[in-house]
Amino acid sequence: MIKIHKEGWGFLIKLFAFLLSVNVSLFYLYSFSSFAIFFLFIISFLVFLFFFQFFRSPKIIKTVDEKLIVSPANGEVVHIGEVFEDEYYKEKKLLISIFMSPFDVHINRNPIGGEVKYYKYHKGKYLVAWHPKSSTKNERTTTVIANNKISVLVRQIAGLVARRIINYSVVGKTVNQSNQLGFIKFGSRADIFLPLDFKPEIRLKQKTTAGVTVLGKLH
Repeated sequence: MIKIHKEGWGFLIKLFAFLLSVNVSLFYLYSFSSFAIFFLFIISFLVFLFFFQFFRSPKIIKTVDEKLIVSPANGEVVHIGEVFEDEYYKEKKLLISIFMSPFDVHINRNPIGGEVKYYKYHKGKYLVAWHPKSSTKNERTTTVIANNKISVLVRQIAGLVARRIINYSVVGKTVNQSNQLGFIKFGSRADIFLPLDFKPEIRLKQKTTAGVTVLGKLH
């Protein structure tokens, strides 16, 4: 049985009520042919099915190991490289970017266990998630988690379609590796900033699963 994420129930109920009212209203107000009514029903069903699968929350076997860094998002690796992180660290870091299409699970997870040292929400634009400036111009959140081995920064970035980022981080709170960090509604991106000496074990265009896929090991 498909489990729906808690962030999706309100939206899905409203969508179902809207589609039902449209179908019933058009059925009674207009003299549609049986084919037209059937076609409208199929379109409505497909629209609802699309959003239904978007909010799915599948069971996963979490990766929990203090020597590993796990992916914060489901999607495709679109960037691995050195950048200057100017919000929190104020220094060069290794950036791994993961693009989440509307067909990916949009639950974000903690790449490590530790204490939340920093959290901030930024209002912004809605450029396409793979745009180079989306990480600094789009609506986004920044979360820094640290333990006695490493400090990492995770940035949730809204995309062209996304209009709401959910983040469960609380500064000072201890979080467990691979547990939920948040949720982004519709297409978006997640960035993770790591030390420059971190050796990634993933490659560009590789598919990742949040809380499962290992990005690399600590040495």
